[in-house]
Amino acid sequence: MKYLYLECGNGISGDMTVASLLELGASKKTLDEMLNSLPENEFEIEVSKKSSYGVSGTDFNVIIKKSNQNFTPMSFTHMEKTPSLMAPVHHHHHDHVHRHLKDVIEIIEKAKMTDSAKNWAKKIFDIVAVAEGKAHGTTKEKVHFHEVGAIDSIVDILSAAVLFDDLKIDQVIVEKITEGKGYVKCAHGMLPVPVPAVSNIAEAHQITLNRIDTEGELTTPTGIAIAAAITTLNKLPQSYKILKSGIGLGKKDFGYANILRSYIIEDDTPKQELLMLETNIDDCSSQNISYAMERLFDKGAKDVYFTPCYMKKNRPGILVSVIAPAEKKEILETVLFEETSTIGIRNYKIERTELPREIVTLDYKGYQVEVKKSTYKNGVRYYPEFESIKKVAEKLGKPLIEIETEIIELSQKKWNCSTPI
Repeated sequence: MKYLYLECGNGISGDMTVASLLELGASKKTLDEMLNSLPENEFEIEVSKKSSYGVSGTDFNVIIKKSNQNFTPMSFTHMEKTPSLMAPVHHHHHDHVHRHLKDVIEIIEKAKMTDSAKNWAKKIFDIVAVAEGKAHGTTKEKVHFHEVGAIDSIVDILSAAVLFDDLKIDQVIVEKITEGKGYVKCAHGMLPVPVPAVSNIAEAHQITLNRIDTEGELTTPTGIAIAAAITTLNKLPQSYKILKSGIGLGKKDFGYANILRSYIIEDDTPKQELLMLETNIDDCSSQNISYAMERLFDKGAKDVYFTPCYMKKNRPGILVSVIAPAEKKEILETVLFEETSTIGIRNYKIERTELPREIVTLDYKGYQVEVKKSTYKNGVRYYPEFESIKKVAEKLGKPLIEIETEIIELSQKKWNCSTPI
């Protein structure tokens, strides 16, 4: 699989993400074609190599044309370009053009992008709209995108979507995102860091925030929304190789290198050697075989299953198959010899491809339900754990299949799973 790792030790913003993806090798030509197709001919972009406190990287800068300087980068100032050593500051007056989500969707639909890139852009904007709606006590449809709907933020999000799509990533890893402290001056007054939209996105998508002593806003709503939209894993492989790296430069001067590092990595974790243990049985009770299965799982079997078969003299029997870690061979063979009537066990090496998975917890009508989350490429599936939903079904007196369906829907809504496998 192709893994993208976003190292957000200095936070994350939209422009830093775009710059970092460009350094990873995403197509600048494809980006330019998209930007030139936008109906809003109100901006220019600068992509240049610069440095921040001795660290070289790429700077992605959106410049609003003079005739359109009524647009602010963020009238809510979540992403206001503050003075830095790396780039000039372009100050703009307050944006009096308020866009809604549907207006932004129209811009996305007219842009020259693949369908998948458009879906990524829509997903990112939807995440921000939900978070801003919660912050302002309204719905995502009624949110006035006078801040994220501003031109440079639209450019940042669409650019990130196009470049991410171009890289053809299978899995995205974000372990945690760093945020500063204090307050930030916004159009609505002084707000604590993290600002409401950032904390709302972190809450909705279970993103770990790492607070440090730096005064100011290290993570912007656009940045964390991009991370929330594309992240599939929150833990790096045990060991990995870095195939390529990219550094995107931030605009703010915090007194140290303001960078976002991204990597294309290859999982180099030693693969566990697996064996298949098999035996054919025709003279053992079903109760004994059922008990043997329980013991095999207790002793570390990866999987155990039974297959009806016909044996010598056309006797009906059962093929017992056990997928086992190589180091568990002897102990699992002991279980088979002790608990069944077998007098011989075959074994051979096998390979197994496993999808990343984790157990997450969901609140369902006051009950905590365990759900297995599995990812493949850009798709996500949620599997309610049977024993967990069985207990809820018994307590509520509802059909198990009905509860299972509702929990899957709740899981997709809670974790914004708009692209199931």
